Amino acid sequence: MRKRLFLLILALTCLTPPVRAQSPEGQAQSSSQTLKPGDIVRLRIWREPDMSGEFPVDEAGMVVFPRVGEYRVLDDTPESLSARLIADYRQYLVNPSIEVTILRRVRIVGAVNNPGLFPVDPTVTVGDALALAGGPTPNGDTNKVRIIRNGTQIAVDLRSDTRLADSTIQSGDQLFVPERSWISRNSNVVATSIAASVSLIIALFIRR
Repeated sequence: MRKRLFLLILALTCLTPPVRAQSPEGQAQSSSQTLKPGDIVRLRIWREPDMSGEFPVDEAGMVVFPRVGEYRVLDDTPESLSARLIADYRQYLVNPSIEVTILRRVRIVGAVNNPGLFPVDPTVTVGDALALAGGPTPNGDTNKVRIIRNGTQIAVDLRSDTRLADSTIQSGDQLFVPERSWISRNSNVVATSIAASVSLIIALFIRR
């Protein structure tokens, strides 16, 4: 009888949701901070608001900046592009101070309050990016965010504290926030039901 009781309790405990294994830090595929088609160059030139702004990278990897004209920026980093712009803007400005930031154009969808298309700085975390879309809904699972590209899910594990630069995110991708499972959303109910069932089974076996 004890053996049967043990097997029943073991079977009930198996009904509890499995704990999701966390990936080791840094296991996500790394992506360097380089410009790709579809990105946006945020240009800030000190004391020159008319020359500052956000400029899109076209499919050929070209950007048009005020005064200096067209640039091929494919695979440029913020540092390398900034150095090129400083050299060229010197013909118009004295000791120009230039800040370049890469922005990815990402659509944030799923269990978020305000889904849409957003220019996102890759140096921020997934949680910061979701904040642009009003944050997750109460049922959103921010530890199971997925990247969807051309209708296909990219095999990568994103947590809320993962930097976008440490993932494979590209402009044109979707950040999809799934809803938590029913069991996860009602863990207290499930735990109470299991405990009650175990108590009932134990009581029935004791009476025999």
